[in-house]
Amino acid sequence: MSLNSYLNKKVLILTVDGRTLTGTLISCDQVTNIVLQDTIERIIREPDDEEPSAEQPHGLYLVRGDNVVICGLVDEELDGSIDWTKVRGSVVGSTKHV
Repeated sequence: MSLNSYLNKKVLILTVDGRTLTGTLISCDQVTNIVLQDTIERIIREPDDEEPSAEQPHGLYLVRGDNVVICGLVDEELDGSIDWTKVRGSVVGSTKHV
């Protein structure tokens, strides 16, 4: 499936090393290299971690295709209603290409 239908829309990217990135997809190619605009990395802490979860802005961001695990559209209304500093969860962990 091509990501061209996601161009100029807000997407969420999960990377091989377990990072969660959101931003507007402005470019992609046949090997899933992705360019995001207004990128934010969501750092979700585990339930027993005292430090709050955080969002780290990165601006214009390139993700190499071999680092992309999944790319999906974001429901912007739902996404905007969530206080990401209060979200807790288990670490996704790294993924290995086989």
